[in-house]
Amino acid sequence: MSKLEISKVDIYAVAGPNAKYKTSSHYSDLVITNTIVRIQTKDGYEGIGSAISWTEGGIDRSLAESICHLTPFLIGKSALHREEIFKLLVSRCVQMTPEAQSPIDIALWDLVSKYSNMPLYQFLGGSRNKILAYASTPFLPSIDDYINHVQQLKEQGYRVIKFHTWCKAEQDLELAYAVHEVYKDSGLNFMMDVEGAYTRQEALKVANELEKLDYLWFEAPLPDTDLEGYKELRSRVQIPIIPAGNTLLTLNQINQGIQNGCWSSARVDVTMAGGITQSKKIMALAEANSMNVELQSYGYTLSQAANLQVMLAFNNCLYFEQAVPVEPLEFGAKTVIRPDQDGYVHAPKGNGLGIELDWQLLEESSFFRKTYDISGWN
Repeated sequence: MSKLEISKVDIYAVAGPNAKYKTSSHYSDLVITNTIVRIQTKDGYEGIGSAISWTEGGIDRSLAESICHLTPFLIGKSALHREEIFKLLVSRCVQMTPEAQSPIDIALWDLVSKYSNMPLYQFLGGSRNKILAYASTPFLPSIDDYINHVQQLKEQGYRVIKFHTWCKAEQDLELAYAVHEVYKDSGLNFMMDVEGAYTRQEALKVANELEKLDYLWFEAPLPDTDLEGYKELRSRVQIPIIPAGNTLLTLNQINQGIQNGCWSSARVDVTMAGGITQSKKIMALAEANSMNVELQSYGYTLSQAANLQVMLAFNNCLYFEQAVPVEPLEFGAKTVIRPDQDGYVHAPKGNGLGIELDWQLLEESSFFRKTYDISGWN
């Protein structure tokens, strides 16, 4: 028997009862589904990984179903051969790749770093053990609501705040001006994310104004696929411009954006971009071009941890994204990730991802549960 031979894979899909967030006036409440993969080996080791999916009006089964089509290829493989497994899975005819690969790959890295008795970020190289967090707000009904919310977040220790807004240029600028008037001398820093909703002309206008207000970055002013629009915008403003990071997910796609000067920093989510195996390469590609990768970590605790561990392993990421309010996305986790009084989040204690889950709660709450082993599906 080879070391760390995979013998069993469990797939769960669960949605926390209060995990409903709105990130734009264009959306209704978005239900966030947490799809979890648990991999076990013949010699008794276990790894976990997850990814989220957003849907309007109901839970999502499609990601879990896509993962099911990849699962049979894992049985009998060694978790030590993650690159081999990644290449095998990426060549399969399955929908929703590379996202469907992500929880599998993360679970394998979690498993092997536990086997090595190391936190994952140290197993990956270990650049640091903490990183500054920013609060990633939901969409709120009014400017006064945002102003009050900023005060609450400041009291919780956040020093950096990113606004999800109306995604309508004039209203978004009204918000930026109003917040600046109240908090310009507070020591807080701000970002804005407009979900790729602007025209090129609107993006230029808002970018110029946010630059005057010293915003740290302007996120997703255009659809991620509009590389020409991003390139033109960056040539005309000084404020850092980054993509949403939800659409261009492969190494070649990221490389095209970098080589064409489209972004100030690249942006992906480990739980969407194929897992840690591919995300490591994206981090290295950006570093080779003197760029950061501002990883997303908007998701349940397990997804947050996967991105955090990669952030802490590398030097070229400045911030940890923390969706607020935090409690709904902690559903099913016994370990939580929260900023300290100085606004930093730290590596979870323990080996691997460092996250302990409440399996009884997750099993009771799952709307999708399948197990695959040598005998097939159970």
